[in-house]
Amino acid sequence: MNTKNIIFTDLIGIEKEYYPKPASEYLPDWYKNTNSYVGEKKEIQEDAGLTQTIKKCMPFFDALTSGYIIPTYVDVYVRNDNGDPYYSWAYYDAISFHSKKQFEKYPKGKDFAEAPKWRNPWSIKVPEGYSVLFVPPFHQENDIFKILDGVVDCDKYSAPTNFPFFLNDKNFEGLIPAGTPMVQVIPFKREKWKMEFGDFKEKEECNKILNRLNHKFFDKYKTMFWSKKEYK
Repeated sequence: MNTKNIIFTDLIGIEKEYYPKPASEYLPDWYKNTNSYVGEKKEIQEDAGLTQTIKKCMPFFDALTSGYIIPTYVDVYVRNDNGDPYYSWAYYDAISFHSKKQFEKYPKGKDFAEAPKWRNPWSIKVPEGYSVLFVPPFHQENDIFKILDGVVDCDKYSAPTNFPFFLNDKNFEGLIPAGTPMVQVIPFKREKWKMEFGDFKEKEECNKILNRLNHKFFDKYKTMFWSKKEYK
């Protein structure tokens, strides 16, 4: 399998501790502290079934570790100003704003007078024919804010993509520290797709898979069907 390159270019001079990293290097503490098996023991319990936990779920792991994480790169302090959030930041033009008219129909937007937007200091370039999905970090959402998801054709457009966001709690006051996971960056190939509905052939294939799964207790999907994904 050929390795594709995604190029992050620092446009303002960010400290390296706030550089983007593979999402696998941003595993949240709750995940690290979760045991692979209930009671730390690999066994089968008659009353509870298999004892493996969410940490053994490969679809969950793949989402958590897909792509790259861009963290915030400056401290931002939020205070409540007569019912509306007011933002102060330590360095650079870290945040700009959208007016209410630009998002007034968006469900979350009804609570806010304006929408803040993280000013992204990174140019992102991917190979021809590829785009980038920008989403809130999977399974490690912070308690303060959430960006709005988006897709950008970063093979053609390599200028910085900025990230509008809303506070989870309009009345939040406090610090958003530099280094907070801000956005997950997942490159993907653009291809044409057409929806169809399966028939007997697809049902038969599905049943064969289910029969294979019945031969094992543990790590069924991982050992029979899972493919390793690499982001470095």
